[in-house]
Amino acid sequence: MRHSLMWRQRVLSVVLLFVVAHISATMEQEDACPPSSCGKITNITHPFRLKGDPIGCGDKRYELACENDVTVLYLYWGKYNVEAINYDNFTVRVVDPGLQQQNCSSLPRYFLSLTNFSDAIYYYNTTDPYQASYGLHYWREFLFHHIVLLNCSHPVADNHKYVNTASCVNGQSKSKGYIYAIAGDLKAEDFEVGCHVKVVTPTSWWGLDTDTDRDTYSYTTILESLLYGFEISWMARACEDKCEQNRHCFSSSSNYELYCAQGNSLLEILQDTIFYVLEVEFLFCAGKFFIGLLPFIVFFIYKWRKRHLSVYENIENYLQQNSLTTIGYSYKEIKKMSKGFKDKLGEGGYGSVFKGKLRSGPFVAIKVLRKSKGKGQDFMSEIATIGRIHHQNVVQLIGYCVEDSKRALIYEFMSNGSLDKLIFSKNENIHLSYDQIYNISIGIARGISYLHHGCEMKILHFDIKPHNILLDEKFTPKVSDFGLAKLYPIDDDIVTMTAARGTIGYMAPELFYKNIGRISHKADVYSFGMLLMEMASKRKNLNPHVEHSSQLYFPFWIYNQLGKEKDIEMEDVTEEEKKIAKKLIIVSLWCIQLKPDDRPSMNIVVEMLEGNLESLEIPPKPLLYPHETMEEDQKIYSSQTTTIDTISSSGYSVDTTTDLMVSDVKTQYSLKNYTS
Repeated sequence: MRHSLMWRQRVLSVVLLFVVAHISATMEQEDACPPSSCGKITNITHPFRLKGDPIGCGDKRYELACENDVTVLYLYWGKYNVEAINYDNFTVRVVDPGLQQQNCSSLPRYFLSLTNFSDAIYYYNTTDPYQASYGLHYWREFLFHHIVLLNCSHPVADNHKYVNTASCVNGQSKSKGYIYAIAGDLKAEDFEVGCHVKVVTPTSWWGLDTDTDRDTYSYTTILESLLYGFEISWMARACEDKCEQNRHCFSSSSNYELYCAQGNSLLEILQDTIFYVLEVEFLFCAGKFFIGLLPFIVFFIYKWRKRHLSVYENIENYLQQNSLTTIGYSYKEIKKMSKGFKDKLGEGGYGSVFKGKLRSGPFVAIKVLRKSKGKGQDFMSEIATIGRIHHQNVVQLIGYCVEDSKRALIYEFMSNGSLDKLIFSKNENIHLSYDQIYNISIGIARGISYLHHGCEMKILHFDIKPHNILLDEKFTPKVSDFGLAKLYPIDDDIVTMTAARGTIGYMAPELFYKNIGRISHKADVYSFGMLLMEMASKRKNLNPHVEHSSQLYFPFWIYNQLGKEKDIEMEDVTEEEKKIAKKLIIVSLWCIQLKPDDRPSMNIVVEMLEGNLESLEIPPKPLLYPHETMEEDQKIYSSQTTTIDTISSSGYSVDTTTDLMVSDVKTQYSLKNYTS
């Protein structure tokens, strides 16, 4: 016993020496870089630095500026005033500079939403300096809500979610119309006719609870939340200091303490040993207490499983009754092929995706789903849809797993990721040539055409967008994510739907306006057209940071350029590449026509892309509203032009500066065989 105590004391002494040495080295490094200050922000330390600080102090990615005695953070395309830096939970709170404390009519200058932080939301080992969530938890905890400001051509009286800003903004803003605010996300069913998104901005104010369906907020509350600002996290950078490169890093939900995955450094192991020795007696006592509670916990789990087991029995019965070529795996098998879910590829609202490897050698992507809605309809829909598809431009479903509440889908692995990371990347090293873009566009069109016309059942995807196009090692495109897909008999041209589905910005207008046409496979054609336009321009269709307001909404601007027979403005491209871009743009303009009957089918789209540029005619100008809506607006208001400025984040569909009182467009172009 005495020998054991002496051995323990010696171990603790060695551990303490290591810890003291580490602390001393850290203090010496910090003394070489004293804290900086600017205005009300003091004690600016690692990883932050002020512009002009000595080289080696702070991280260049977290450089702040001091302008007119105000600390400024440059984020994406805008700059924000820094209100506070919290080194305990790794957050920084900023405010849009367009908002003024003493000016009730001031509005945010920049748009920003969760989708701007897409990489940070779905990847914890991101190179982005800031994140919109505590993405290092085992769960996702967003740091802010959205405030959506809309400009409406007429008053909105029957929607309690629309907060009237008349007491402050109307009459003071340069925009004509009626400005309303919505606390939280703008859902498709809340979108009022004649209203257009003006700006989307975040807020982290504690007094705003968008998770509950309360009656309404006053604009005073909305304004207070905007002036408070929003928080973003730099926890990923803290993880770089804590853990080795390419190591998993997690954080506690209570005190935000960081933990590394297995394989900690020697220093961390020694530190953990100290805590273990000090806490072992406490844990022993706590264990006694929980042992007493164990029978009650077991009983509760039994009752819960009995109540919810029927949900998963529905899924198992469905898979047994439908003969699919996919392979069923046990949860133990997919855990083994993913090496304990070690290599995480991404995360979204559906669940998490991990890289795995089959016993036969090929890599796979394992999509581990969260608890499904209802009776597992989304899970069954995706298997039923993609399980019967075999096409080189549609991602292949290799297998699935249903084991109690655990559900997973196993797909072929796409080494080049999703298309959005390539066409919207700000990294100069990530570049797609126009030949590659052209081949990718044809591949996507063929994949969608196969879904519409090549299967026993017609498959409508309803969520075509860059994020759902995956690329393999040869940049072959694959249509993916069939969670919103619907199956219909091949002879049915009309689809019955109870609610709109898809991503705003790519959704066809007939999903909102029932008077322009029935819902059909042409909805996917519209989404493909919006995608094709972004591929051709290598930019979002809406960009509020252009020099001229006429360029805000790219489809309108480029149509006017083509109508004036002007060359497309492109930098560092050859004449041949200009021709490719022009072909893609003309085809996309046909696809985004307002009325479904005016759009070509995907079979025709493939022919147009494969054909000659000279054989393509310029389509009519794409409209954003049904003609009946514009006539009604014209009767209610003056016959003069009404200009509405709109700005939005990449996650919202918006209209740009446009003439609402357009007269009836007399189409002078022949549709020929472009529609079917």
